[in-house]
Amino acid sequence: MGPSLAHRIRVEAHAVWLAVRDRRTPLHARLFGLLIAAYALSPIDLIPDFVPILGLLDEAVLIPLGVWVFEKMVPAALLAEHRAHAERASDRPIAWGGILIVGALWALGAWAVWTVAVHFYD
Repeated sequence: MGPSLAHRIRVEAHAVWLAVRDRRTPLHARLFGLLIAAYALSPIDLIPDFVPILGLLDEAVLIPLGVWVFEKMVPAALLAEHRAHAERASDRPIAWGGILIVGALWALGAWAVWTVAVHFYD
């Protein structure tokens, strides 16, 4: 039996993140890939994960669709190199520090939106 869907999505998102940071990746692909990686790594989703079935369905559809489009923008050998690196790295433990940083950035963004909204409607 092959790897789970969650494992494949995690590896693909990591490969996209690695490709975004590679200077050999075309600029338009880097910008698009940054959106995919941010969505995949973000704790905030279009549909929250606690919503039965639909909560996980958005990751199962949107991220692979984004990776598929990204794949069309990047040379195949380059993406294969980053996929192999991401697969090797998938055995490492979760980087909780990175998760905390992303969560803090989202919280800061939410606070900024809240502050602007309060002043706008005040």
